[in-house]
Amino acid sequence: MKHLPNILTLGNLFMGCMAIVFTLHAQPFVGELNGEKFWVSGTSQVYYASLCIFIAALFDLFDGMAARWLQVFSPIGKDLDSLADIVSFGVAPSMILMKLLWSAWMQSPSAMDISIWAVSPAFLVACFGALRLARFNNAPATTSYFTGVPIPANGLVVASLPIIILQNPLGIGNTLLNPWILLVIIGLLCWLMVSHFKLFTLKFSQFSIKKYWPQVTWLALTLVAIPFLQSLAIPFSFLLYITLSFAYNPSES
Repeated sequence: MKHLPNILTLGNLFMGCMAIVFTLHAQPFVGELNGEKFWVSGTSQVYYASLCIFIAALFDLFDGMAARWLQVFSPIGKDLDSLADIVSFGVAPSMILMKLLWSAWMQSPSAMDISIWAVSPAFLVACFGALRLARFNNAPATTSYFTGVPIPANGLVVASLPIIILQNPLGIGNTLLNPWILLVIIGLLCWLMVSHFKLFTLKFSQFSIKKYWPQVTWLALTLVAIPFLQSLAIPFSFLLYITLSFAYNPSES
């Protein structure tokens, strides 16, 4: 049982690797309807990579819970967790953003003149994610707040983008396939990860509505939003998390 947290962490890493594989195999293909052939964007195939990242996040959640339940903590487990996170929530999301950027640039009239370097900003997410993890591992331990957006939250936001594009709620999916909008999203996510904003954690030392009202509010509104917003529920939850953290100021708790 003492190895259970590390096994769950390896499950996180495995799903991150599979997300990369699915993204690499997301290529445009020829579809046929009523005898007419047409090109289908490979973007929709990145949907499976998104699912892998969501599953990786579950493994990441459960490995921490298992470690606390079994009272098993070690430097190896801490390092392994960071190595898995940088793949699942750093490299894999960067691959998704690379594919989305490429699809967006290919819609340009000058698509044939676009350099492969045009998609390179996508990998800033992995770079800033590695910096975020290195800073976290060397910072004094605290259970009341995170400094900067945690890399798993960042990865989940990116993983939601292909699903939003696939479902296209309120026409937002079509809007996302704009290279400049994607570049703005990349810049914001990178900045939030290494910012010094203090954001509340989801760890409870004792249940108290008065003390943990931001966590309870965040969870309740997120659950309510899912049936109404569907794929937009993840970006909504992300923005709500940041907003409630500012209102709560967890550093003073």
